[in-house]
Amino acid sequence: MAKTNNPDWYAKWRHDAVHILQEQNARLKEQFRLNSWPRYDYDLAARQLTFSENGRAKVVADIQVVGTTSQNAGNWLWAWANSHWPADCIEEAQRARSFGEDHGIEELTSGYVEDDDLNGLGWELTAVTARICGAVGAYRPPRDEGGGLFLLYRDVRWVL
Repeated sequence: MAKTNNPDWYAKWRHDAVHILQEQNARLKEQFRLNSWPRYDYDLAARQLTFSENGRAKVVADIQVVGTTSQNAGNWLWAWANSHWPADCIEEAQRARSFGEDHGIEELTSGYVEDDDLNGLGWELTAVTARICGAVGAYRPPRDEGGGLFLLYRDVRWVL
């Protein structure tokens, strides 16, 4: 866990959020066969992530950007602190920031968060955001190197 100043209850609450997200993602993976689709594409204008096969969409998810990790910078960058993202794509990250402000949680209100395990940190902060916002799951698109993009699922459904 990143070393920050947080309320006493937060460490357990955060830990529980990770387990809740792991269970949600396992259910989604099974229900929608998310590991089996050879292609994914995200469309920020539509705020959607589409899983497809042979040029045909199979599963679509309504998404929000939570944040990114960067090996070069050695940190997590909240989506709300990155002017690159459209405002309607970062609403849930903004909610996490507001929650952090209301409860004095430093890692939710600092634009950058450092940790030795950036992928773990990304998943943990995404899990916290998912819990705050009632998201149904989360996704980190595969990336060969350099860091990661962390997304929340607001909704996931089959394409008919």
